[in-house]
Amino acid sequence: MSNFLHFIVTLVVILSCWLLNPTLTAQAASSSTTVYERHIIHNPDGIGKYYMGREIAKIMGYTGAGWLERPRREGEEQPSKVVNILNLKPNDVVADIGAGTGYLSFRIAPLLTAGKVLAVDVQPEILEIIELFKKEKNITNVEPVLATLTDPNLPPESVDLALMVDAYHELEYPQEVMQRIVKALKPGGRVVLVEYRGENPFILIKGLHKMTQKQVRKEMQAVGLVWRETKNLLPQQHLMVFEKPDSSDYFTR
Repeated sequence: MSNFLHFIVTLVVILSCWLLNPTLTAQAASSSTTVYERHIIHNPDGIGKYYMGREIAKIMGYTGAGWLERPRREGEEQPSKVVNILNLKPNDVVADIGAGTGYLSFRIAPLLTAGKVLAVDVQPEILEIIELFKKEKNITNVEPVLATLTDPNLPPESVDLALMVDAYHELEYPQEVMQRIVKALKPGGRVVLVEYRGENPFILIKGLHKMTQKQVRKEMQAVGLVWRETKNLLPQQHLMVFEKPDSSDYFTR
C-alpha cells in the first residue's frame, strides 16, 4: 500500500508541475538544437507546437474544400488582385504551396503560357480534386505535387515564385519546409505570403489563423530570405514579398 501511495503522490506532483508550467515538458523533452516547443495547455485552434513564439494552427482538411471555393471569396479576399500583383512572366514556374483545391493555381496558370504551376499539398485527396478541375477546366500546365510535412518535394533551383495564401501559419514544420523552398527557388526567386492581418483584432478570423507582419518577417529571415515589401491592398490580408539572395552560396543548408 505504501508503494501505491508513493506512486499517487508522485503522479500528483508531476501533474501539478505540468499545470503550473506547461512548457516544462517541452523543455525536458527537447534538445538544445530544436527550434520548436510543445505546450500541454494551448489554444484549442492550435496543435500545441510553437515556433519562434507562435503557436501553429490546425490544418484545414480536405473536407473544407467547399469553403476554399466559396462564391463570396472574391469579394472577401480579392484573389484576382493577388494574381495581378505577382507580376508574373509567361515562362515562370510558380509553386502554389498548400494549394488546396487549386483556387489560385488555376487563376495563375493561363498567364504562364510557357511556364507552369506546381500545385503542392500534403493531402492526396486535395490533389485528386485538382486533377478533376484540370480536366474540367482543360488546363494542362498545373501539376499536382504531393508534399510531406517537412518537404514540398520541389527540385533545386527550379522555381521562380513560391506562393502561400493563408497556408503558412498551418505548416507543422515551418522551418524545414521553408528551408527546402529556399533551395527550390532560383537565385533571386521570390516567396509571396498572403496572411490575414494579425495586428487587427476586428478581422473576424480565429487568432491562430492570422499573422503579424513582424512575426512573418522574423520567420522568413531565419531561413535566409530578404524582405522586399509588404502590400496592404487587400481588404483583410497582408501580401508580403521576400526574395532569395542572388548569391548561390548564401544559403547552403
